[in-house]
Amino acid sequence: MSTRNKIFTLVLLTLILFVPAIENGSVNATKLEAAPVMFPERPAYPDRSDEKSVYIIEALGDPLELVEKIKEEIPSANIRKTFTKLYNGVSLEVKRKDAERLASFLNVNRVDEIAYYEPSLDESVPFIGGNEIRSMLDEEGDKLTGKGVKVGVIDTGIDYEHPDLKNSYYGGYDIVDEDDDPMETKHTEGRPTLHGTHVAGIIAADGRLKGVAPDAEIYAYRTLGPTGMGTTEQVIEAIEKAVEDGVDVINLSLGNTVNGPDWPTSIALDKAVEQGVVAVTSNGNSGPNLWTVGSPGTSSKAISVGASTPPMRVPYLTTSAQDKNEIPIIPMQNSEKWELRRAYPLQYVGLGKKEDYANEDVRGKIVIAKRGEISFTYKARIAESAGAEALIIFNHTDGEFAGLLEEPMGIPVVSISKEAGEDLLKKIEKEEVILRTIYREEEDFMAPFSSRGPVTHTWDIKPDVVAPGVAIDSTIPRGYQDLNGTSMSAPHVAGVAALLKQKYPDWTPEQIKAAIMNTAKPISDKEGEIYPPHVQGTGRIQMNEALNTETLVYPGSLSFGKWLRTDRRVEKKVEITIENLSDKRKKYTIEPPFEVPDGIQWKVPFAIYLSPGETKTVPVTMDVFPSVFEEGIYHDVIEVKSGSETIQVPYLFFVEEPEYPRLMAFVFEQTPEPHKYHYEVYFPGGIDTFGIALYDPDTFQFIDYVDVQSNIDRGMFEQDVKMEVKPGVYKALIFAEKDGHEDTIEKEIYIGSWGEEGN
Repeated sequence: MSTRNKIFTLVLLTLILFVPAIENGSVNATKLEAAPVMFPERPAYPDRSDEKSVYIIEALGDPLELVEKIKEEIPSANIRKTFTKLYNGVSLEVKRKDAERLASFLNVNRVDEIAYYEPSLDESVPFIGGNEIRSMLDEEGDKLTGKGVKVGVIDTGIDYEHPDLKNSYYGGYDIVDEDDDPMETKHTEGRPTLHGTHVAGIIAADGRLKGVAPDAEIYAYRTLGPTGMGTTEQVIEAIEKAVEDGVDVINLSLGNTVNGPDWPTSIALDKAVEQGVVAVTSNGNSGPNLWTVGSPGTSSKAISVGASTPPMRVPYLTTSAQDKNEIPIIPMQNSEKWELRRAYPLQYVGLGKKEDYANEDVRGKIVIAKRGEISFTYKARIAESAGAEALIIFNHTDGEFAGLLEEPMGIPVVSISKEAGEDLLKKIEKEEVILRTIYREEEDFMAPFSSRGPVTHTWDIKPDVVAPGVAIDSTIPRGYQDLNGTSMSAPHVAGVAALLKQKYPDWTPEQIKAAIMNTAKPISDKEGEIYPPHVQGTGRIQMNEALNTETLVYPGSLSFGKWLRTDRRVEKKVEITIENLSDKRKKYTIEPPFEVPDGIQWKVPFAIYLSPGETKTVPVTMDVFPSVFEEGIYHDVIEVKSGSETIQVPYLFFVEEPEYPRLMAFVFEQTPEPHKYHYEVYFPGGIDTFGIALYDPDTFQFIDYVDVQSNIDRGMFEQDVKMEVKPGVYKALIFAEKDGHEDTIEKEIYIGSWGEEGN
């Protein structure tokens, strides 16, 4: 493996709270005006080899021997941490040129530059079956409340003085400050945090609010500091510390946008599971597109959780009683709830800047603005100051988006899709538009922000399950607040895992994961179509069903991988394990789909019999003629039946290379040196051709190529470039092509001296 492929660089990760994409960094599949075909000669790149950075090194053998080797070969290296329990390696600070030398050592498997992580009840707990389990007992005759189960919360710390958490808190560690006080960041220490307290409350609040497992013991690991960010190094250290402390369950409501199965945090989670710890992680908030799950949600052995809606009163917008087109809205956090009772005139205010209101009287009106140029917070502040009743922001790229205000606002602020916004503008051009609100009672829909799978390279199904993640009320420092995100979904599952661990203390993480996945409820969209498994996993969790199940089937989902249409015939065998938990002998049948497409034959056991407590592993074989299939993704379910009991095991397979994004996690930043810039991008499957084209942001006229590369292998790629153009904001088109498939990211980037920018 080349040095380029072994050295993965810094990746910014997103809060697994419901937050907006950065205004100047949206993803768009639409190309700008075509650039010239010929590539210009590449410039000479500045030398960054003497700059220092922190790296995570995975050792092939004993990491302590690797440390001695590094000290001998690179005396200037600063050894920071040694990982021997879950991630076999070390972290160190070293010059970039020496990191390249590290990659060539015989006992080094890979080198990763650290990545940075950001954090990502009253109705939801009863909704997933909380009321039904309150009378259930464990083996000792105690009620199932999570008693005696240790849950590690790897997050921003927790407010252990909160009245709902003070009896649930049992200890922990502050990875950021390296002490035994994992309190949330306070105002006096920097930007205050609240994320970990909210997560902990969903798991084990025991006061005004009741968490899923109110008697569970919370161990807090403050891994994300005052900015709400942390690094790969810190996350791995927190996982190791939690395992060392003997926790039974770990919750990680954090992640990045890299859809790759081999990121260090995913590997560390897999190894934690191998040591008997149940690992629960958020799937991410980059939906609704497929392939948006990020690490560590890509961990094969962890339980990755997407977000669904609990019972909610959902507002929709319409322009008249006769208008059948109801527009869904997504509330922005820190704004007032949308509870408008009457109709209001709708006024378009362009980008929502102050000058857009110069000749407009918007008092008593709802205003609609286009996303872009200034932050959501500025748009909302200006609209409120102008007297608007509410603000609607429509997307500047296809689809919906999520938003977060940086400060509380006194008016409702919501987002809608580009398509819905442009439709309203057409109506405004013709006549006065009066906007009305219709409220509908809904539940069990996928949250639009919830990241989807599958996982690149392994083609695994993710998420594994979904749980409520919209408007979840929980604890925050000095109070309570409702938040949205897969950050809120994951702790519901962690709480259920704690209850299962109390009832079945000898169960393995694989058994607990199976119980949760096997008993989930498949949910459907508004047209009644069941969501695919790579959107919802096996469905929305049902804690009462999980605690009462009489059978386990694992793994809970299957991937049969990828085939080429040129393959004449392919046979793929997987194994599933069936465990009889009941006190009766049971007959099980394994039933693949009856309506089998041409080109597929199944080979499964006719029937198996299991005595009470017996476990058996059986083969399931798919015999396929790929040439009869069209290119694409195929999925369905295999049913394991015993009497009236049916467990659905979803599966998928691909014909030809899937249509996953050829590039992701693009970051462009200025360096301290004039005219010198640094970019990073992740290629989940490698690329044949890659480039960054620069355009005028107003005319879309092509200016120049920032960089052009070719034949890069799978993984994170970084490069330095030099640009000497007039300072300002430019439109960049980042494109990558692999096997004839091209993907693009459209992004505004700033070149020149930094000034004040909106987000």
